Amino acid sequence: MTKKRQILLMDTTLRDGEQTQGVSFAPEEKVSMATALLGKLKVDRIEVASARVSKGEQQAVAQINAWAKEFGYDDCVEVLGFTDKNLSVDWIVEANGKVINLLTKGSEKHCREQLRISHEEHLRRIKETVDYAKSKGLKVNVYLEDWSNGYIDSPEYVFAHTEALSQMDIDHFMLPDTLGVMSPKEVFNSLTDMTSRFPDLEFDFHPHNDYGLATANVMAAVEAGINSIHCTVNCLGERAGNASLEQVAVVLRDKMDMKIRIKERRIVDISQMVASFSGKFVANNAPVLGADVFTQTAGIHADGDQKGGLYETKLNPERFARKREYALGKMSGKASLGKNLQSLGITLSEENQKKVLARVVELGDSKQKITTDDLPFIIADVITGSDYQHIELTNCSIQSRLDEQTHVAIDVEIFGNQHSATGSGNGGFDAFRVALDKILSRYNVQLPTLENYEVRIPRGGQTSALTEAIISWELEDGKKTSTRGVHANQVYAAINAALRTTNMLLQTEKQKD
Repeated sequence: MTKKRQILLMDTTLRDGEQTQGVSFAPEEKVSMATALLGKLKVDRIEVASARVSKGEQQAVAQINAWAKEFGYDDCVEVLGFTDKNLSVDWIVEANGKVINLLTKGSEKHCREQLRISHEEHLRRIKETVDYAKSKGLKVNVYLEDWSNGYIDSPEYVFAHTEALSQMDIDHFMLPDTLGVMSPKEVFNSLTDMTSRFPDLEFDFHPHNDYGLATANVMAAVEAGINSIHCTVNCLGERAGNASLEQVAVVLRDKMDMKIRIKERRIVDISQMVASFSGKFVANNAPVLGADVFTQTAGIHADGDQKGGLYETKLNPERFARKREYALGKMSGKASLGKNLQSLGITLSEENQKKVLARVVELGDSKQKITTDDLPFIIADVITGSDYQHIELTNCSIQSRLDEQTHVAIDVEIFGNQHSATGSGNGGFDAFRVALDKILSRYNVQLPTLENYEVRIPRGGQTSALTEAIISWELEDGKKTSTRGVHANQVYAAINAALRTTNMLLQTEKQKD
């Protein structure tokens, strides 16, 4: 068997990721994320800060380094530094750091227009800083900032710069697509050229995602022979972000058959930690991490999975300590319902399954998402419901203002006859009851005395959950009954419960005739 090639991942969430607009990590947050990235997720290296930012930043780096030393990750913690001879180096040494990632200019334009010095002077300052760092016992890596534009616009500068750096005591030569301008083909061709020209150098690739090509560019870089890739959790980073660690990890494993150390079952936990600390949350349809990416919505997909896993792939949720779900809504089918009933351990007759499915589809028209937690409410509503359909609510308008009575206008159909009425009361349900009683009086019917009114939502407490209203009534003969209603809106849930009682009363009145 051919031995799999090892790809090393350097996570820069705590440095480049913190350059995301609006993101600033507290020292304690940086320490928590750093220990999780190395100790739990098992990335190979982490870049945790830029030198000379603040005293608090330096203290956080010192805490991370202390933990790294205790648990054997000494050489895995890196800090960005600048060609300032001793200033960045001293800052890192004071924080007990072991590695400096020195920022150098990888394009002639950056050197000329930003530094405003000659290339020779830039190289002199780099060597001065490298020599000082080595004298302090630091390992040195170098960034060639704006390398991608430099390679396109001034390749002679890039080659001369790399040649000069190769004469210094440097470990990793890190090639960034700083502005995310390259395509996969350009990445492959340029990196193949670099590795051919400098076969003895250890190159890293540092992509950005401005064209949405970061993951594809990683694949091209690996194909060109690059063994170290930079990425961030949740695709954090300036502008459109860096390469997404979670996407890079699964692509390297599944599509390129590469060996990586990442513990996939930890990815979601780390992602949620980073999202919480950064305030930047992943989209519901984000690959691997999104809330909906392992949810089948169409009933035909659930049917295919039930019959033979036809819509399942190698990218299965169990790899990431997640589970596959089957959405309930207007596109649900019998198999969607069956999968959810199976997960709840509920068995229903064929007839009741049809009734529940019909109710799910109906609710799907008025609610974006019905969860498995909502399902027991729907089942109870359907199974305990009345078969009578003497009254139907065809329209309802509720107007409510703070410190004022609520006003309701309703249209109903009773025994095929259309009726309209308005009512006012202390809240939507009270006003509805007043309006409905005006209409029911024509049929010698009136809603019974309300004895108890209970509103519940499923476990989990989601604000978008279905609402179940259970109303207890005292009838004229002293008997008591209760009805339930289910709806996304709690007022309409109570209205449904009242309509169910009304159907029973109308049936009793009809039998008298």
